Amino acid sequence: MRRFTLRTGIRWKIALAIAAVGTLITVALSLVVHSAARTSMLENARETQLDRVQFISRNADAGRKPPMGAKLNDPELPNDLREKARSGRRGTYIQENPRGLPEVWAAVPLGNGQVLSLHTQFRESANMVRDLDRALVVGSLAAVIAGSALGVLIGGQISRRLRKAAAAAQRVAHGDPDVRVRDAVGGVVRDETDDLARAVDAMADTLQQRLEAERRVTADIAHELRTPVTGLLTAAELLPPGRPTELVRDRAQALRALVEDVLEVARLDSASERAELQDVALGEFVSRRVTSLMPEASVRVVADEVVSTDPRRLERILGNLLANAARYGRAPIQVDVEGRVVRVRDHGPGFPEALLREGPSRFRTGSTDRAGVGHGLGLTIAEGQARVLGARLTFRNVAAPCGVERQGAAAGAVAVLWLPEHAPTATGSFPVIKVPQG
Repeated sequence: MRRFTLRTGIRWKIALAIAAVGTLITVALSLVVHSAARTSMLENARETQLDRVQFISRNADAGRKPPMGAKLNDPELPNDLREKARSGRRGTYIQENPRGLPEVWAAVPLGNGQVLSLHTQFRESANMVRDLDRALVVGSLAAVIAGSALGVLIGGQISRRLRKAAAAAQRVAHGDPDVRVRDAVGGVVRDETDDLARAVDAMADTLQQRLEAERRVTADIAHELRTPVTGLLTAAELLPPGRPTELVRDRAQALRALVEDVLEVARLDSASERAELQDVALGEFVSRRVTSLMPEASVRVVADEVVSTDPRRLERILGNLLANAARYGRAPIQVDVEGRVVRVRDHGPGFPEALLREGPSRFRTGSTDRAGVGHGLGLTIAEGQARVLGARLTFRNVAAPCGVERQGAAAGAVAVLWLPEHAPTATGSFPVIKVPQG
């Protein structure tokens, strides 16, 4: 069961985090300010109302009629406040009306046992609180938007540095030894991105040194084996005819081919190979080479096109692909040419999953039989030669037709060579050489 993953940029994550934190802070501060302001205003309203009713009570004690708004023994006076006034104490009471306006009651006892009360709606306080709430909302939104914009700017800078680092690391992974992630990141500000870049550069240098040491050891061993293998072949030619002599010659030839393949892999790993480019008609070239290398294979030219490539290396790629199809696949073997694309298909069991997932690997084949079947260098060399040509070599399997699968029919493997539209002169290859006509 696949987990759902949401992929987004670091700038938006930082902006979202700042917006969330800013929203929480502004909401908390707004609630505190709103509560404090409302409490302060209501306390002021209580004191004002109490001062008013006390002033009126002095006039009422002198026998004057209470002014408009003040009442004696008001039946609507809240019970709590009425009981407090009858006990000889003055007091106030806050009551919310259905419209949300605060109503402030104030009551004082009179000398004759009556209760004088004053009831007023403080609209100004409610309006002030409403205006304050509006200002808090506007200020909070402005703070969140400004913080989010700042987060986008900061996150964008970090994101750009990380993208540059990723692009440089990708170039290193593709075999460019001169790229340094720290130089690609650049910038004046120093942060954790620079530490990451330096760590990646150090790791790339260490891996490059190890790979170079392994390549040099492999090349030296293969080079040193050349002389004794050549001597072995020469000595085998002097043996008397017979079955033992044929076996010795066959194994010596296989050993010599293995040594040459290992040397070729070492040269390709060193990234020092350069293509000698020529203009060739791809369809005609592939047809002639396939007929020479494997006459039983069929060739279909859908669309021919003149390409700038190295004929020797292209022939080497075709030969290895055909040999791999003949060794591990089944007939018929088909070669299709469509523009700059060459497809080699067999009708065998297909490529192993490890090869489809990780690509060709030396000394690893799709067969468990190691008795003379192969060494896993053919596709490795083909892929290396394709890199020299600036081409791309891909591998996939073809599903069997519906209904045939149950009969045990093979699906087939397809190797596709994508030749580049432009010659790889930027990599240091030789200039294009025009092939003379005729």
